[in-house]
Amino acid sequence: MSSKLLEGVNVVELANFIAAPAAGRFMADLGANVIKIESAKGDALRHTAPSEGRPLDMYENTTWDLENANKRCISLNLKTEEGKKALHKIIAKADVLITNWRIKALERAGFDYKTLKEKYPKLVYGIVTGYGEFGPDKDLPGFDFTSFFARGGYLEALRQKGQKPMNVVPGLGDHNVGMNLAAGIVAALYHAKMTGKGEKVETSLFESAIYNMGMMVQAANYDLGARDFPIDVRQRPQPLLACWHTKDDRYIQTCMPDYNTYYKKFITTIGREDLAEDDRYFPIQNLQKNNLSTFIYDAIMTQFETKTSSEWKEILTAADIPFSVAQSWLEILEDKQAWANNSLYKMKYDNGNERTLVCLPVKFEEMGRPEYNKGPLIGENGVEILKDFGYSDEQINKMLEDKVLYVWKDENK
Repeated sequence: MSSKLLEGVNVVELANFIAAPAAGRFMADLGANVIKIESAKGDALRHTAPSEGRPLDMYENTTWDLENANKRCISLNLKTEEGKKALHKIIAKADVLITNWRIKALERAGFDYKTLKEKYPKLVYGIVTGYGEFGPDKDLPGFDFTSFFARGGYLEALRQKGQKPMNVVPGLGDHNVGMNLAAGIVAALYHAKMTGKGEKVETSLFESAIYNMGMMVQAANYDLGARDFPIDVRQRPQPLLACWHTKDDRYIQTCMPDYNTYYKKFITTIGREDLAEDDRYFPIQNLQKNNLSTFIYDAIMTQFETKTSSEWKEILTAADIPFSVAQSWLEILEDKQAWANNSLYKMKYDNGNERTLVCLPVKFEEMGRPEYNKGPLIGENGVEILKDFGYSDEQINKMLEDKVLYVWKDENK
């Protein structure tokens, strides 16, 4: 394995939950020395297992590992001057600081960009917010359920007309935002290395959602189909972009963006050759002029319900039709394509359990596959980190006694 791409880069992560730590995880996988700063209570993400349907276990915490693998952790009481002093010593040698603290909290603690820029002009400062740094809602709390999915258009536009919004689960928006932040940080880091000048990199859950929805947000400029969402999928003007119910109660999603390119091949493949040459249904201009999109949708759905998902999978694959069976999470855990591309990893925990964990989706040929070291316990590396920055055993012990430094201990042991 060649040297890691960010080896020698020092990162301070003053962040919790998912979005900002996801950027830190990306950098840690690439070899950066990422030091996570926590309070004695720890990041609230350590305790979300019950809401995800997992057992609460500090030693086997799959969500924690997903966001915090390959990092080191120090727990400092930043309400004390000694705790702030220690953090400043760490930041002074850092190339990057990542945070998702709210702006007012950063300003009160003295870790806002303006303050740190004066002290550390080479520092790259990466921040995630809920709604952006400006505007009337800049100080609102933000999570991906609210800032990303709700405010960003997903829940309203993507629901079936007349139905409740889709269920969402944590991390979908956060991971997207974390990778956006990571891209900006790496660009700013390159600039800092070339010029000696730092930069502030910001993204938010809301801004990222707007970007993701960009095609349809822009289409809403026009008084045409985009303004009709949410829609009944049966009435969609392009019927080849739907999800089809099969005989075995599964769903198959097809994606044929250009109706005119795919229609004849697809309709023949599913056994409705009689519709292939009828100019009422082709090209799409005729289909829409004759208001027959719903007819074609119903015809296709009727065909799909005559065969199982396995049968359709074989037929559609042979015809080179773009499709996928809608998979459950359990099926993803066993997906051969995912395993072949190192999307999944078997982690052996100290309690003997082996669990499948998810890897980051960006890979590098020469660097090879990153190690997957479990995320640290609260303050687990605090003593060694302070020694790295010149603290003596006597100073460290006093910080522990004064509760400036905290190292978690299992009360059950």
